[in-house]
Amino acid sequence: MGWNKLKCKSKELQLIGTLNGGQSFRWKLEEGTNEWLGIFSETVWKLRQNNEALEYKVIGSLLESKGKGTKSNKKTETDNELFKKRLEEYFRLDVNLGDYYKEWSEKDELFKSAGKQFYGIRMLCQEPVENLFSFICSQNNHISRISSMVEKLCTHYGEEICSHEDVTYYSFPTVDKLSPPEVEAELRELGFGYRAKFIQKSAAQIQEWGGEEWFRSLQDMKYKEAKTELMKLHGIGPKVADCICLMSLNHLEALPVDTHVYQIAAQNYLPHLRGKKSVTDKMYTEIGDHFRQLYGPMAGWAHTVLFCADLKKFQVQESSDKVVPKKRRKCT
Repeated sequence: MGWNKLKCKSKELQLIGTLNGGQSFRWKLEEGTNEWLGIFSETVWKLRQNNEALEYKVIGSLLESKGKGTKSNKKTETDNELFKKRLEEYFRLDVNLGDYYKEWSEKDELFKSAGKQFYGIRMLCQEPVENLFSFICSQNNHISRISSMVEKLCTHYGEEICSHEDVTYYSFPTVDKLSPPEVEAELRELGFGYRAKFIQKSAAQIQEWGGEEWFRSLQDMKYKEAKTELMKLHGIGPKVADCICLMSLNHLEALPVDTHVYQIAAQNYLPHLRGKKSVTDKMYTEIGDHFRQLYGPMAGWAHTVLFCADLKKFQVQESSDKVVPKKRRKCT
């Protein structure tokens, strides 16, 4: 498949801030190009953009072989519509982000300043299984090692999608592939450490509770109820639960609070919290509630813009409003 176009102005979607901001760990900017290569929805993608459109190319996909397209007399048209729909859902392109940026800017001067350069930062709509197990890998970890662990999960337990330029790409494994008892020992051999137990035990719990249907039930719950259910899983604390609520369960008011988010809050909004050595449960709730009151029902999305704007890995070129990556760091 060659390049296809999806109408989307660059001010509504910024690929660098969105794909390189720590939401997902399976995207990389190909050296010497403006093209991103990544995997989601059992598909290997290439993305690039200009001022008026998001251009995409499908390198390989399991969706076609599994017949997950829509009914059509022409297979090519079917596949094109399917992939276009997946991209629109993934980037939440039904959301007019410019309107929200305007609303958030009117409520907060700091957001107004950040939004001028960090425009088009979108909250990805990820698949809950990949999102959850990726963020178990993220605990006390750095981006390159998280990405390595995620790829190990895919290589050893996922399904082969395709080979491209001497690299074989795999889908993210399903819950049933990660739930057998022997998986814990296998993951320890692969260097997952204590996370091996969290991954296997959580997968077994999810299987017991209904598999992927369980995630769909969480989407139908209220945010706090869904978060409480997630925290019943092995190794899932408040921050990871909030990441999953925000990034894959459509609870956009969820706000993951780590030490970096604490610093933003303490320095700019809640000065009485300055100088604390750690984020207590009470502080965690206070910070989240403050931003929910400030920004409203999409507070998690709004704060993600502030978070990425504050990261040292992004630099703004003098004489340009283009944001370029400096050094990758976790954005959650």
